[in-house]
Amino acid sequence: MKYSLVIVSFAFTSMLFAQENITGHIVDETNTAVIGASIYWKNTSTGVTSDMSGKFSIPFQPNSTLTISYVGYQTQFFDFSDKSQNIHIKLEPDTKLEEVVINTKQRNTSRSMSGTTNGFVMNSGELLKAACCNISEAFETNASIDVNYTDAITGTKQIKMLGLTSPYILIAEENIPSVRGASQTYGLSYTPGTWVESIQVTKGAGTVVNGYESISGQINTELIKPATDKPLFINLYASTDERYEANIHLNKKLSDKWSTSLFLHGNTRQGKHDQNNDGFQDMPTGNQVNIMNRWQYNNLEKGWVSFISWRYMKDDKSNGQIGFDKNRDQGTTNLWGSQVDTEKLDLSAKTGYVFPDMPFQSIGLQLSYNYHKQNSFFGLNKYDISQNSIYSNLIFNSIINNTLNKFSTGISFTLDKYREDVFATTIDNNFDRIDNSIGGFFEYTYDNTENFSLIAGLRGDYHNRMGFFVTPRLHVKYNPWENSVLRASIGRGKRLANIFAENQIYFATNRNFILNNTTEGLYGLKPEIAWNYGLSFSQSFYVLGRKADVTLDYYKTDFTNQIVVDVDQSSHAIEFYNLNGQSYANSFQLELNYNLARNLNLRSAYKFYDIQTDQKTGKYEKAFQPKHRFFANIEYETEVTEAGGNWRFDFTYNWLGKQRIPTTSDNDIHNQMTAYSNPYSLMNFQITKVFSKKFEIYVGGENIGNYKQDRVILGNDNPFGKDFDTTMVYAPVFGQMYYAGLRFKLD
Repeated sequence: MKYSLVIVSFAFTSMLFAQENITGHIVDETNTAVIGASIYWKNTSTGVTSDMSGKFSIPFQPNSTLTISYVGYQTQFFDFSDKSQNIHIKLEPDTKLEEVVINTKQRNTSRSMSGTTNGFVMNSGELLKAACCNISEAFETNASIDVNYTDAITGTKQIKMLGLTSPYILIAEENIPSVRGASQTYGLSYTPGTWVESIQVTKGAGTVVNGYESISGQINTELIKPATDKPLFINLYASTDERYEANIHLNKKLSDKWSTSLFLHGNTRQGKHDQNNDGFQDMPTGNQVNIMNRWQYNNLEKGWVSFISWRYMKDDKSNGQIGFDKNRDQGTTNLWGSQVDTEKLDLSAKTGYVFPDMPFQSIGLQLSYNYHKQNSFFGLNKYDISQNSIYSNLIFNSIINNTLNKFSTGISFTLDKYREDVFATTIDNNFDRIDNSIGGFFEYTYDNTENFSLIAGLRGDYHNRMGFFVTPRLHVKYNPWENSVLRASIGRGKRLANIFAENQIYFATNRNFILNNTTEGLYGLKPEIAWNYGLSFSQSFYVLGRKADVTLDYYKTDFTNQIVVDVDQSSHAIEFYNLNGQSYANSFQLELNYNLARNLNLRSAYKFYDIQTDQKTGKYEKAFQPKHRFFANIEYETEVTEAGGNWRFDFTYNWLGKQRIPTTSDNDIHNQMTAYSNPYSLMNFQITKVFSKKFEIYVGGENIGNYKQDRVILGNDNPFGKDFDTTMVYAPVFGQMYYAGLRFKLD
């Protein structure tokens, strides 16, 4: 898919010079220049890529066919009799049938029919379709990733892919792993949606280039590039739950080579709401300040592209009983309260070089440093963690004989230094540690440009606490007939679980923490290891002259070892131990997309999950995971006026089946819950009025059906008693929420 972008979009341009060249200009269906399209002579090693203006120049090759390809678009072929020509090429989305001409807007979420991996791309238009304050809320209009409620205190939303939570997903920012370790619970809320250019999602085993930790999939966020950003962008947002947000982007092109962008973000919520009258806030109050500065250097004539970025973020969240005062009540049993204060500093530098005489060959270096500090308390429980991380990845891309055979190879190094202090029920210890690993990888890609391709990757790593291990992964794609694609994948993932950082919602309970130490080392628990197998089939077709496509996915994840987080032995305890038996996650998805009318698109999906884990007292179905889910999204746009204005309408519907609730049998009768929740539906909408290319306003609503869980906090009448638990949440805590905002930009 777009994993060639892992070298920081190094192949932006070609530098081949000859007296007899074929030159051209490549645009997409909106007449926007296409950057980084592959242009090469079929079955040869001669190839280039389009530059920042979509232009290219390639030496003429007699008796050969010029091939032009770009992810998400149809591959085009040209034969030339003249040696010097200039051509204009307009790419067409690869889901389009050549014999049928339609006139409709390209979808904001596109699935490639030509990519080897099973993935899709969400562009910035998709992120604007909802109240997308941050990345954790960016997937609510997406069929493949589930957004779940976690608890009644932190206010965070958790994403799942293939039924597995975010720790099993490799989440990267511009192909540098970002949400991991200490940031696992809240990390997705630290990237504002307006900063994002696109999000690339890959199901199942991903590339070995980015590491060994991915098990259920990979999510890569591409940020807005300084070279293409607007000089000024302003986004203001306000909602009925008293959340207020401002985003300001400032961009300056300093020269033909240097560009810089400054991103400013701030949000606040000060109002305390208690709609269910349980004495606790329905959502946390707090503030966030987020600043990022990016620099981009383009010296396309000499083949260099570089990015330098720094970011500082401070986020404070408070929750608890109405009337709780941190200065007065912290550490006492007067009133129950919690606070999570986080500070982050990120530095990164990425440099890529395309060899002038070999445009198919490039080398790139990624470097990053991250500092994350969280100080928090939940009632009488205290949890502090800090993490200093260094990441580096050196990647070399080239071909074997011709452009049909490509490879990536390199070495990577990761260092994580943790200070972790846990002061909770039955736990009073620090878990300071240093993790470091060094590894090498090789990934081979074959593509016959017609109907078959594969990506085979292998990496070997040495970790100071896991020793040496190998990570194999394989993706295969075959087009059995026109406008269809069959994909298969298999891969292995391995990771060290940060059990407290990943499960800190349980600090907001009075459960006893129990560690079943079976091995030496951190927590006394083994690394998690899993194999992921996937099969996918997609078919594009036309119904009544309208474009449609259907996709069937089946994925199976088998754990060789997993850290079992057991809350079913007792409603007053949480126990961590190594898997003894089976743990698997089966995921089936049927997705249908259909162009109902001009500029009116429907996306729908049915998902079935079978997730089971052997625990000490038997095999258990995954808690808070509906077996059946249904998703539908309808989007409509009116025609654009001469001034650039129009209307946009978006409606999303989610139906969630019943969910298993962990045991509450040890609680007093009035603090017990049923074994399963009731099914429920959620509906969101947004309307955007675009006045011109510079200005637009939007209004929307979430949970407009006003569905709320009846009781979200057990033991709320005695928060320091044995039954207190804020994690038994399967549905919205807050009811209807409406919002409005505006966007202003200068070209």
